[in-house]
Amino acid sequence: MALRHAVLAALLDGELSGYQLAKAFDLGVANFWYARPQQLYAELARLEKEGLIAGREVVQETRPNKRLFQVTDAGLEELQGFAAAPTKPSFIRDDLLVKVQAADHVTTTALIAQLSERAAFAQAKVDLFDKLLRTMRGDRTEEEFLHHGSRIGPYLTCQRGLAFEQGNRDWCERTIAALRERQRTRARP
Repeated sequence: MALRHAVLAALLDGELSGYQLAKAFDLGVANFWYARPQQLYAELARLEKEGLIAGREVVQETRPNKRLFQVTDAGLEELQGFAAAPTKPSFIRDDLLVKVQAADHVTTTALIAQLSERAAFAQAKVDLFDKLLRTMRGDRTEEEFLHHGSRIGPYLTCQRGLAFEQGNRDWCERTIAALRERQRTRARP
């Protein structure tokens, strides 16, 4: 997947400025595609030049003018082609996993601290995803929303982000417990 497809997908809900797009990435898209604001602004310029999005200037009296972007018919065609193309399986590349792989041969105190930080980060994301899902659903149950909601794509990707972070948190906590137990049993005479 290229950044272009993530940007096009993020713009499906309506016009967004570059700043709003960066915020949308932070809240939703970042759970499956990370991009720095500079990358987003550069991608917006490319997509507009290629005719996949259209931008318009909004004059503001008390603030600098801003540009709002929306997906064009050509952009929708691009997304359609992307959606129809085969998807490669994803894989994990994580330096923390390499450190855990070496846990039998290194001091684990710092590793346990890093795992604790990762678990806390994952829990914060779990809390954020829970809040986002409740906001998207409104007063509906999850089943009602999934059957009758106007747009379920962002909801489904948010659910995946939630499951991913719950898995990260749970794995970190299990790994910490195992490493601590091994420290205790090795410390005994």
